[in-house]
Amino acid sequence: MSFLNTTSYIEQEYQANGRKSLHRMQTALKPLRLTFGTFLARDITFDSLNGYVAERLAEQIAPASIRYELCILRRAFRLAQRAGKAICPPFPTLSVHNTRTGFFEREDFEAVHAHLPADLQPIVTFAYLTGWRTRNEILTLHWRQVDFGAGIVRLEPGTTKNDEARVLPFAVLPELPDLLRRQWNATMDLQVETGCIIPWVFHRRGKPIKDFYGAWALACKKAGVPQRIPHDFRRTAVRNLERAGVPRAVAMKITGHKTEAVYRRYAIVSEADLSDGLKKLARLHSAERTQRQKPSSATEQPQFQGVTLNQGGRLGTQPIENGAGGRDRTGMGLFSPRDFKSLASANFATPAWVRILP
Repeated sequence: MSFLNTTSYIEQEYQANGRKSLHRMQTALKPLRLTFGTFLARDITFDSLNGYVAERLAEQIAPASIRYELCILRRAFRLAQRAGKAICPPFPTLSVHNTRTGFFEREDFEAVHAHLPADLQPIVTFAYLTGWRTRNEILTLHWRQVDFGAGIVRLEPGTTKNDEARVLPFAVLPELPDLLRRQWNATMDLQVETGCIIPWVFHRRGKPIKDFYGAWALACKKAGVPQRIPHDFRRTAVRNLERAGVPRAVAMKITGHKTEAVYRRYAIVSEADLSDGLKKLARLHSAERTQRQKPSSATEQPQFQGVTLNQGGRLGTQPIENGAGGRDRTGMGLFSPRDFKSLASANFATPAWVRILP
């Protein structure tokens, strides 16, 4: 069985299941075909795969991209093996350390926003406030998904990354109703001017916006934050929800995170957050020191008790200073040498059960 026949299994699977990542998978297969296109499936071994990794790294390809290509090929082999047409060889592992940690403080966001073209400013504001995915949730948003009467925006099943529907009650967040109203009025004016129906909420003169990486990179450079990406708004929204004390289950419904493990990766802690946490700890330590330094009150009751006489001339108990006495074996009370002297001055015999403390 040839390499090309092997990869046909994964292409058929993606097409049959309507995978949104079909194009990405086909892109990953291109460099694999250049290397293994003339190979038989049985000739693709652990050594040849290691050689492929070395070649791709030498070409300055990102390790994450190489690992994705290997994952696609391994999936193709497993499908072929399930069909009884090939045997999946062992695959090399490739460590990837590309976890992003970027987020926007409010002033950074406003600086980038100010340098963007007017038709892109509403997009980044919506992303900053909601944490929704820019490419497949914001840029594809249609007016039929916006209900001004109910004050909600709907994402239909199958339109999100995890295929789950989502509802955003935008009316409770003051900036969002104003933004959507301005966008609606501008869209209606443009429809009257052009005579064309514009279904998209965010558009460029009535045309859908596919991407805005060029304008974004330029705005970030001018704002002094050149390494930021639009996806940082997602991390920013998660962090802001955590700061606001929103329950995690509710926050995940707002941002569209399906698992808590992924959500936690987005809950970035800034230096300011760490500083605030340590300030709270400092206040606790200060309060503890102040409490220890307070003089003891004259009315404060000591913790231990000793033996004394009550009004009936019988043995009783009274408080004594800490550490002045201990408990007798019978558990009937505490006694100290000083109290014993006072008792000795009384003309009565000391009971046998009283133990004199040293």
